[in-house]
Amino acid sequence: MGLNEPRSVGMEAAGLAALALAVAIWRRCPLGAFAVAAALGLAAAPSLFTLSYGGALALFALLMGRRAEHVRPAVVAFAGIAVVGTAKIVGRGVDPVVEWLVLMGTLLFGAVFPWLAGRYWRQGRELAAAGWARAGQLEREQRIVADRARLRERARIAQDMHDSLGHELSLIAVRAGALQVAADLPREHRAAVADLRVAASDATDRLHEIIGLLREEGDEVAPLAPAGETVAELVERAAGSGLPVRYIAAGDASRPELTGTESERTVHRVVQEALTNAARHAPGAPVTVESARDAATGTTVVTVTNGPADGPAPASGGGSGLIGLKARLGDLGGTLDAGPHGDGFRVVARLPAAGATPAPAPAPGGSVISYARRRTVLAFGAAVATGVLLVGGAFAWYAYSRSHSVLEPADYARLRVGQPQDAAERLLPDRTASDPPKERAPSPPPEGADCRYYRASGELFVTVEHFRVCFAGGAVVEKSVIPKAGGREKALEEEKEWVR
Repeated sequence: MGLNEPRSVGMEAAGLAALALAVAIWRRCPLGAFAVAAALGLAAAPSLFTLSYGGALALFALLMGRRAEHVRPAVVAFAGIAVVGTAKIVGRGVDPVVEWLVLMGTLLFGAVFPWLAGRYWRQGRELAAAGWARAGQLEREQRIVADRARLRERARIAQDMHDSLGHELSLIAVRAGALQVAADLPREHRAAVADLRVAASDATDRLHEIIGLLREEGDEVAPLAPAGETVAELVERAAGSGLPVRYIAAGDASRPELTGTESERTVHRVVQEALTNAARHAPGAPVTVESARDAATGTTVVTVTNGPADGPAPASGGGSGLIGLKARLGDLGGTLDAGPHGDGFRVVARLPAAGATPAPAPAPGGSVISYARRRTVLAFGAAVATGVLLVGGAFAWYAYSRSHSVLEPADYARLRVGQPQDAAERLLPDRTASDPPKERAPSPPPEGADCRYYRASGELFVTVEHFRVCFAGGAVVEKSVIPKAGGREKALEEEKEWVR
């Protein structure tokens, strides 16, 4: 209302109209509303520091940070205010440093800080909305994951059936092949056994094709092993079915095994898959299963090697058993290598000790909320540091300018009217008062004289007396004391005392 900054009725009405305009447009154009408030502040005071419009400036800066989507327009507005205010300060012809520091401090604390608070307010609301949206998305994804888990479980069960039944059918085909070549078997029975062998092989292939349709890429393979069966027992059962296989155990692998752990079940599954592939793709070829376990590290190495087939091997269907096992071993921290070896084929599996699987890598980066908070803290920290520097610089310059413009009363008493200017200037300080109270001077300055104003004391943040010394024609033509506020009679008495 201008109670502390008196203005005319026209200026008061214009300010109220401008504020009404800012209130009307702040939702649609928050930057425009802030610009109106800043223009009012600059019109009332070049340093932007005004009680009448300071509250409006801070409020519209807060709303601009709350509603504006982009940072650049606000930065441009702050820079424009600084440029316009600096130009007005320079044009006044007074000491610009203090007023410029006040301008920067007002712009920082009255505009930039509220704008940053509005930005933080906006970010908080956006993050809350994004959190609710994310929660809804996670619920939908959870339902999808549950449905997919049921499908994967069905595929896993089907894969287990394939692994177990496929191995047994392969052994049936091996037994039928051994029976087919028996010398005492009648011809008509030999043909039936040959048909049985072909049927078993065809059944294995059809089972593989069916399971291949059910199994999805990347499905976890959870093998099914007969309860309590060790690798040695698996090899013995395969040999009893007519497969030419032998088992070699080295190190701790020669001890009885327990198939209750995931690692041992995986080792059993690797040997089972390798024997099944050897029976299907290299019938009649000798197979060697080697198992070694390092007592120090607990690492188990299983090698299954088969030689060349006695006759032509059936066409391969491009099975996914070894691919699934490789992925499974990778999950457990192991490796699986399979490929040609000489004229045959070799499968080598390395599996670390139970509990030695590598920990999953931590998720990169921090949360979105933590990142936003760090950015906000850095922005506020930079603004606070800038404000501290501005306030500290303003105080330092204020103290420097006040302390270096003090004319000691004794030196003022030595000045005489008519004294040469050169001699008088030797008694004067380096600087003059930047904002002398000319309105409290006891008399107007002499016409055409060069008058200089000095402080009578170095006290800060209080009103003090000032001295006025005027020069004309190279000599002192007038000297007078400007009293401090409310102390004219006392100042006259002090001046008489200084003169005496």
